[in-house]
Amino acid sequence: MKQLFFVLFLASLTMGQAPTPPPSQSVPAEQENARKARNLLDQVIQALGGQAYLSVQDTSQEGRTYSFFHGQPNSVGLLFWRFYRFPDRDRIELTKKRDVTYVYNGDQGFEITFKGTSLQDPKDLTDYLRRRKYSLDWVLRKWLAEPGVALFYEGPTVAEQKSVEQVTIMNARNEALTLFVDANSHLPVKKSFSWRDPTDKERNVEEEIYDGYRLVQGVMTPFSITRTYNGDMSNQRFLNSVSYNKGLEDSMFNVTPTNNPHQPAPKK
Repeated sequence: MKQLFFVLFLASLTMGQAPTPPPSQSVPAEQENARKARNLLDQVIQALGGQAYLSVQDTSQEGRTYSFFHGQPNSVGLLFWRFYRFPDRDRIELTKKRDVTYVYNGDQGFEITFKGTSLQDPKDLTDYLRRRKYSLDWVLRKWLAEPGVALFYEGPTVAEQKSVEQVTIMNARNEALTLFVDANSHLPVKKSFSWRDPTDKERNVEEEIYDGYRLVQGVMTPFSITRTYNGDMSNQRFLNSVSYNKGLEDSMFNVTPTNNPHQPAPKK
């Protein structure tokens, strides 16, 4: 009987000293979510052309642009020519005679008309710089390369009558953009961002919708771009031609104001 008790006692010690099972190797949910978001964004870049898209240094466009007020068209449309050099050089020429031009160089904006060259209206410049900061090129080519960027996969949904996947990119400055990606082609269908007006503190939502993709020099290019502001259509552009990497000259973006209507007149 004593021997049986002794055997049972040793068995209990052995069981008590059994090694602790290793901790679970499962990935935390937030890491898995960020991984899915990154994979989707990688698919977007590949769908846009992969290295061909990432290697675009300048873009030349010609088309027609339409403006809207409270969702209703307020013009018959204007011909435009746009010359953009990544990331912050932009020249937009309007009308058939190309006699109205807007030039952006860094954070400066200029308006060129028959009256001369002026600094752009401060509000119009602010609106342009905000749109550029949230542009698809900046988000995919600048934000994703910055430290502190956070990615959130938000699953399947519907946008513009298409099955899409939704992903949000937030940079270290707490600026966020949501991208809606075609579930089949992985091309961008729509992007959306919001901002708070510093004057009235109201929150505004701006969106851009992409359609009519065509392959140009290895880059999938939307030939129809629609902007909305708080749910109302604000601008629509239809491209007739696009070309990439033409080697745009610095002189296209280097201008000097000849007058500044926004500067107060000197006191007499």
